[in-house]
Amino acid sequence: MDLNHRDLSNRRGIITGAGQGIGRALALEFGRRGGHLLLVGRQLATLAETARLVAAEGGTTEILVDDLTRPGAVDRIAQAVASWSAVDLLVNNAGNVRAGRLELISDADVHAMIDLNLTAPIMLTRALLPALRQSGEARGSILLNVASGIALVGMPFYSVYAATKSGLAQFGESLRRELTGTGVHVATVYPGATDTAMMTSQNAGADLGWERRSLDDVIADLIAALEAGEHEINTAPEGRRAMQQLNLTDPMAVDAAIAPASRRSNSLFATTAASRGSRRRLRFRPHLVREKSEHRSRGAGARWRRRPARRRSPRRRATADREARASCRCRRSRRAFRPCG
Repeated sequence: MDLNHRDLSNRRGIITGAGQGIGRALALEFGRRGGHLLLVGRQLATLAETARLVAAEGGTTEILVDDLTRPGAVDRIAQAVASWSAVDLLVNNAGNVRAGRLELISDADVHAMIDLNLTAPIMLTRALLPALRQSGEARGSILLNVASGIALVGMPFYSVYAATKSGLAQFGESLRRELTGTGVHVATVYPGATDTAMMTSQNAGADLGWERRSLDDVIADLIAALEAGEHEINTAPEGRRAMQQLNLTDPMAVDAAIAPASRRSNSLFATTAASRGSRRRLRFRPHLVREKSEHRSRGAGARWRRRPARRRSPRRRATADREARASCRCRRSRRAFRPCG
């Protein structure tokens, strides 16, 4: 008998951010193993769809529509499961991300990431820990924190997000040692760039360390690691793991590898300190065009060059530029790494 094996069947627990992505996928995995789950999220429609999918897999659910950053949200979750016979699962998955140069990120965006990615899971874990301890003495309970590969290698333009996910990882490590021998299995997963809805507006590629994996592959690795009793679960692709290892042994080499792409993205991170607080829009830059580089060194990918000047009078050129700007109707996310056009 494998003493490290963790039985994932018939779990009764809470999954935050259960309306999509990793949260929904984990709900399906525990549902098909006979779990009864409280699905927490901000959108009723997405939670209801997750509940329908879980029911189709043989699991049962309850739904709580709430924003974890609102006052009293943690208490409402605790009250929702107070009548349960046991709580032996907590998945701290809810999170958000804002990207950009630090000096241009608004106070509201900074607080939004800290409140949801770090403060909320700490407070929710504290509230549910007595129930998790009680279940731990019986069959053993599971606390899973969903961090990010960015907690292992800090990436440019994600400094605040990296801080919150690094904090969540260290919270899990400390709590794991605090709970040794209690039957509460504390695990932290470090997903790399995963093909989920959160990543749909992310245009950065492998040159910035954003090589993506399918959601199915990430969840398969995660479930297998949980069943094996692992505590630190890394689902990043092999290329990203090589960068993570290099970051431990020679972080300056990682700086040098990322720098070319980082400088390009920095120059094209078309953000403006808009008058509406945190709103930032991409600037149309008709004088820049993209071309493929024949020599891809250190992940250079595509490079940018200045468009050759056309032989037009200054007046005609100014008119053409005004018409180009007026015709631009870019609706890409402010997290985009390339300009429209």
